[in-house]
Amino acid sequence: MELVPDLAGRTALVTGSAKRVGRQLLLGIAACGADVAVHYHTSADAAEATAADARDYDVEVTTVQGDVTDPESVDSMFAAVEAELGEVDILVNNVGNFDARHWEEIEWAAWRDTVETTFYGTVLCSRRAIGGMRDTGWGRIINIGFADCDRMHSPPVNFPYFVGKTGVLMFTRMLAADTQDDGVTVNAVSPFAVENTVSDVSSFPRGRAARFDDVAAPILFFLGDWASYISGQNVAVDGGRLPEQWDVPLAVLSGSLSSQ
Repeated sequence: MELVPDLAGRTALVTGSAKRVGRQLLLGIAACGADVAVHYHTSADAAEATAADARDYDVEVTTVQGDVTDPESVDSMFAAVEAELGEVDILVNNVGNFDARHWEEIEWAAWRDTVETTFYGTVLCSRRAIGGMRDTGWGRIINIGFADCDRMHSPPVNFPYFVGKTGVLMFTRMLAADTQDDGVTVNAVSPFAVENTVSDVSSFPRGRAARFDDVAAPILFFLGDWASYISGQNVAVDGGRLPEQWDVPLAVLSGSLSSQ
């Protein structure tokens, strides 16, 4: 039996969905019948291209620009989606900047930008979405984490990113507990490297990086009504890799991760 959620009549916002993983996640959700909002910060042309592809699924589509670290921008972003498509029922917090340098080499402004985009963006967007979800009695929030952050494991390269993603997983569990009586579920999906990485994947588990469909699969599962009692969980999409397997230079993973 293939579990494909029927999302007709739902509205989904995927942050950072103009390119890369976010784009593929948004298209997977559109394929299930949800109206979708393509979010971007600076990638306007890419967002329009993604929107054009999403319309092939015969759903309503809009593009929306916004800075997820700015509360006013987040509010305007959601207001624009609501005006075009209605209340946001599904929120995928995908945005997260990646700075593949040793933690001592990263300027403070870049530290702040990485943590604010990765963690604060997730909090701000979730806070803005949760009111409408509670009002309707149905909502799904999916936060994109990173493999091993639930084990407090981090290399010295791009440490602020892992700090942010660890916060995302803590926030996921807290928000799940806080919404357990509201018809809302909050879960996380945490990939390692995804198929558009430029790394040599021969040493990866199963001899490859995760495919886009591998990342989308648990997200679509969490969106189905069959998962209405599952909340506060984190699914690692890493092929079974052990936490100590940090032999892949993280600089080569940056091309596969989320962006705006």
